[in-house]
Order: sequence, then structure tokens, then C-alpha cells
Amino acid sequence: FEKNFNQQAARKWMEENWQISFIFSAIYLILIFGIQHFMKERRPFNLRIPLVLWSFSLTLFSFIAACRVWKQMAFILLTKGFKQSVCSQSFYVHPISKLWIYLFTLSKLVEMGDTLFIVLRKKKLIFLHWYHHLLTMVLGWYGYPTMSCGAGWNAVLNLSIHSFTYLYYTVTAMGIRVPRSMTMLLTTSQMVQMTGFIIINIFIFFWKDDKLCRMSWTVFFISSSFYASLLALFSNFFVKTYLSSTQKSK
Repeated sequence: FEKNFNQQAARKWMEENWQISFIFSAIYLILIFGIQHFMKERRPFNLRIPLVLWSFSLTLFSFIAACRVWKQMAFILLTKGFKQSVCSQSFYVHPISKLWIYLFTLSKLVEMGDTLFIVLRKKKLIFLHWYHHLLTMVLGWYGYPTMSCGAGWNAVLNLSIHSFTYLYYTVTAMGIRVPRSMTMLLTTSQMVQMTGFIIINIFIFFWKDDKLCRMSWTVFFISSSFYASLLALFSNFFVKTYLSSTQKSK
């Protein structure tokens, strides 16, 4: 079924409709803050079973997609080298990865559902969470039709980390306590991921005169700024959540 996926039709649809991401973003913000206000004087929903199923579904998707895209990534790294793995557009068209890159892009819309569980269960909603979800979706939908380079690394890193992140969400939703060191590791992995994206963009900048490395300046500057802001936000979250609390406990 991977080989039968029509990436040209998918790219054409996304090229013509990526602006819908702004509508989804507006609906997302209205929904989450509207529900948060609505729930202010109400008891939180439990939603344990739906959350377990939701998180486990995203765990499975992330794991399968990561494996498929990693297969293409490993082939390029071993046969053509690192530069090709960064600049190649083959991830968008190769029979192994083309479907999963598209689903990866669409999944950024689906993942916004995470926030609904937070507000319906009356958990703390931080800026980092909704900012991350919202801009990742918009940037992904804008970048897919341009077949921007760096997509392979973006996908394999994000999907790999999300495999563990959503597994963590699944386990905690089941009521199983997870060691604090594991949550620290997950936050650290997000910081490493953003650092990796920034480094890849630096490589792309130096290879910009090479026709192989194709990325619009708009995507380059927006993505670089976004990754830098996320790195700062995740770092701040890490310090406040783990380092500050550790010092206080002493």
C-alpha cells in the first residue's frame, strides 16, 4: 500500500490547501481556551481509557512511521552520505517513505488532540504545549508542498522521540508511576531534538548554493526561529521543573 500512495496528488492538495492550517489553528485556540474557561467551575473528566487508547495509537503510529523512514534514512546515509541525507528530497517520493512523510505531516493536526485531554481533565496547560503543537502543524503543512530539505531528519528524530513520549503518556494514563529520571530524559530528548534541527539548518545554510539543498528562505528563517524558541522554552521548562525543584528539596 505504501507504493500505491500518490504523493503528487497529496502534494498538490497540500499546496492548494495548506492555508487551512490557520483555520485549524484558530479553532484549536478557541476550543482549548474555551473549554478551559468552561471547566473552571466544573469537575474534571477522568478519561483514563480514552487517553490510554489515544496515546497508545499515537505510540504505534510514531513507531511504525519511524521505522519506515529510518529505513530510507539508513540507506541514504550508508550509500550517499550525510549531506545527501539532509538535502535529499527522496523522502517525499521514495516508495518506502513517501506515505509516512505525508502522514507525519498530517499527524501534527491529530496530535493537537492531546491538548483537549489536558483541558478536559483540568491539568495545567503551559504555553510551551500549545505553542509547540500549533506552530509545528502550520510549519509542517507549509513546508510539505515545497519538499523542503531536512524533512528526513525532521521526521526520524521527531517520530522516534514521540514513540517514547506517547508510550510514556500511555503508561502514566494507565496509572503506572514512572521514575522522575524518565521524565527528565524525555525533556532532554526534546532539547536534543531541537538542537539537532538547528544544526541541520546550519548545514543547509552553508549548502544553500548547492542545487541539491532546496529550501525556501521563508521556511528556513521561520523553522530556525521556531526551533530556537522551542529549545529555549524546553530548556527553561527543564530548569524550572527539575533543577529548581531539586535545589528546593535540598
